[in-house]
Amino acid sequence: MFGTQSKRDLALELQAQFPILRPSIHARRANLTVKFQDLYGFTVEGNVDDVNVLNEVREKVRQQGRVWWALEASKGANWYLQPQFSSLSEGIALKSSLKFSALANAITLKKLIRKGIPPVLRPKVWFSLSGAAKKKSTVPESYYNDLTKAVEGKVTPATRQIDHDLPRTFPGHPWLDTPEGHAALRRVLVGYSFRDSDVGYCQGLNYVAALLLLVMKTEEDAFWMLAVLLENVLVSDCYTNNLSGCHVEQRVFKDLLAKKCPRIAAHLEALEFDVSLVATEWFLCLFSKSLPSETTLRVWDVLFYEGAKVLFHAALAIFKMKEEELLLTHQVGDVINILQRTTHHLFEPDDLLTVAFDKIGFMTTNTISKQRKKQEPEVMKELDQRLRRLNSLREDDK
Repeated sequence: MFGTQSKRDLALELQAQFPILRPSIHARRANLTVKFQDLYGFTVEGNVDDVNVLNEVREKVRQQGRVWWALEASKGANWYLQPQFSSLSEGIALKSSLKFSALANAITLKKLIRKGIPPVLRPKVWFSLSGAAKKKSTVPESYYNDLTKAVEGKVTPATRQIDHDLPRTFPGHPWLDTPEGHAALRRVLVGYSFRDSDVGYCQGLNYVAALLLLVMKTEEDAFWMLAVLLENVLVSDCYTNNLSGCHVEQRVFKDLLAKKCPRIAAHLEALEFDVSLVATEWFLCLFSKSLPSETTLRVWDVLFYEGAKVLFHAALAIFKMKEEELLLTHQVGDVINILQRTTHHLFEPDDLLTVAFDKIGFMTTNTISKQRKKQEPEVMKELDQRLRRLNSLREDDK
């Protein structure tokens, strides 16, 4: 998959991936909206300022790539793929038995990942640090091929929904929205629906799997990244039939918003604005439908290393960035418009991640886990009541 390219070849490949965007002179003069393609093939609409931001971001990515290559030269090739670095928390937990240099490497790696993994290295780094490589190693090498062959032609409610959603997944993308792209995405989603029948398929996973395909390059690696995401990284039951895990996350997020951004939370409550109106899609699609692709992938860089708490950091940061503007709103629709406009034009990932980690404040996975346990009983009670009402209505219709 990664071949035997030299560091120089990889660096040249990385540089070639980032053409400088040059809007026409007419667009520059009139400050008109222009359309252009980003690194992953998505058509982006923006003004000249957005183009300038993207060019600056691409230069930062080049600089960050040079930092990674320099560390490989000084620390050794693939130093970040050592087993003890499966996560920073694991490294800290084992600090009594690890050498100081190993802890230093773990801290360096955390900082590096928050600044962004170069696109050329993303597939390899994600695959190792997320646990996907370890998960894949526990099954026969032919597992994915055998699975896709075994389920070929089978029809289930999940496969029918997948077929319905394929053409609606990033329409217009030069590869995803083609017969080849649809077929690859279908195999990944259908394969996973049979691997985990409790999840099967849930709308939102199509966008996640599609972006994984673009990054990982191969179906099999995208499949294992999806597996580790659903089975290890995210909270359980996020994508099951009743979306209980997602409902829990929304309640936790609402509580965190009240603690981290109390002025915003109080104002939104006065407007009777339910944060789940925007945050549900953020959490189900992992921002892939809301943020520009490179910004989404910068969030995912940290997600695959530090865990699901990163989603809360990013979601809180979006509200925090627009605090003053949100406090001036008088209608629910105004709030939604501000948040959608903000997310769609967040072309500079550092703007989001700086707020997410420097201004939102420290949050531990353990703290969030306690919040989830606190919310779970009430969520399950509400879902049970909803199911009872639906069943009652069905009985009345008979």
